[in-house]
Amino acid sequence: MELSFEGGAVEVVGALDFDRADAGITPRRLPAWTRPQIPDVFMHFMVTLGSGVRIMLRTDSPWIELDAATTGFTVVGAPVRPMYFDVVVDGRRVARTEDPSGTRLVIDLVTLDLQVEQGQPVALRFDDLGDAMKIIEIWLPQNAATQLRALRVADGSAVEPAPRTKRRWAHYGSSISHCIEAHGPTEIWPAVAAQLGEVDLLQFGIAGQCHLDQFVARSIVEQRPDLISLKVGINVVNANSFTDRTFAPAFHGFMDTLRDELPDTPIVVVSPIVCPVVEDHPGPTLTTPDGRVRVVPNRPQELVPTSLTLRRIRTILGAAVVARQASGDANLTYVDGLELFGEADAPTLLDGLHPDGDGYLRIAERFAAIAFAPGGPFAPPR
Repeated sequence: MELSFEGGAVEVVGALDFDRADAGITPRRLPAWTRPQIPDVFMHFMVTLGSGVRIMLRTDSPWIELDAATTGFTVVGAPVRPMYFDVVVDGRRVARTEDPSGTRLVIDLVTLDLQVEQGQPVALRFDDLGDAMKIIEIWLPQNAATQLRALRVADGSAVEPAPRTKRRWAHYGSSISHCIEAHGPTEIWPAVAAQLGEVDLLQFGIAGQCHLDQFVARSIVEQRPDLISLKVGINVVNANSFTDRTFAPAFHGFMDTLRDELPDTPIVVVSPIVCPVVEDHPGPTLTTPDGRVRVVPNRPQELVPTSLTLRRIRTILGAAVVARQASGDANLTYVDGLELFGEADAPTLLDGLHPDGDGYLRIAERFAAIAFAPGGPFAPPR
């Protein structure tokens, strides 16, 4: 029995828009109205990568099939990362399946050359799911765009929407929140933290794109989440997108957009985790031929006083949060990113910037211990 991805019992959680083609639909993590405001093709692609996106339904079918076509990417000099689908039944992961046949974009970050290795669609089948009513989630690869083509369950199965009773947590961040390098889609750190905190994740972590864009703030507001977190700073240094003069006002503007509509929603602001090359050296950052992150050498000294380092960003964010708290924002909390992933963790950075899969799990555990613990800013209401 074939099911529709739209308008029926099936929900594509985390998809706020779709790219549509005759063969199927590709989830996008920002709403349709943001398309004209997205600045470049790179962000358009990152919005389609399925971090936090999952197909969700309740059924008694003992199996489920998904036809899909993935488009991942590989950076020259970096390892080729598998594209995995995870299946979760009643909150427990029961299967992880690789799609080895998807299309690959091969990107040279030094020359900006792009090659396409054309792949093939994949038909995935997950058996032995049991014949009782259960909530099934198919988590899409966090490191690929996935065109959804068909979804099937056993003929005669009962199918209904999965109940959504948990508090909804919207998380905004960079590649450190997108977690392309995670072991699999259910092991991105926001997903693991959401499971530990028993909340429903809405993922706005978009690799390379955490620049306090107003269209993202408005997208978050539209979803009316119960909880919000912002993990900001590293992309600002990577792209040299703000100065010492402009960063704090941009942060306040983003916060004002949230608070205009959501004045009492708990918000946690997290500063950057460790990145040794830019702790005390300003951006922008570049990529070496072997995939490592480096800074621009011999930068003119005249530019240094207005440029931002990670250490300076942490100072600015902390002061900005304190100022907002002093003005009456009682539901705003600051977390130093070094508490989540600090100097002792730096040797496990894969390229000098991104944690490995185990590192993301540590971030999740540490964030949950701060945010969701009794008395924490995201603790369940009594």
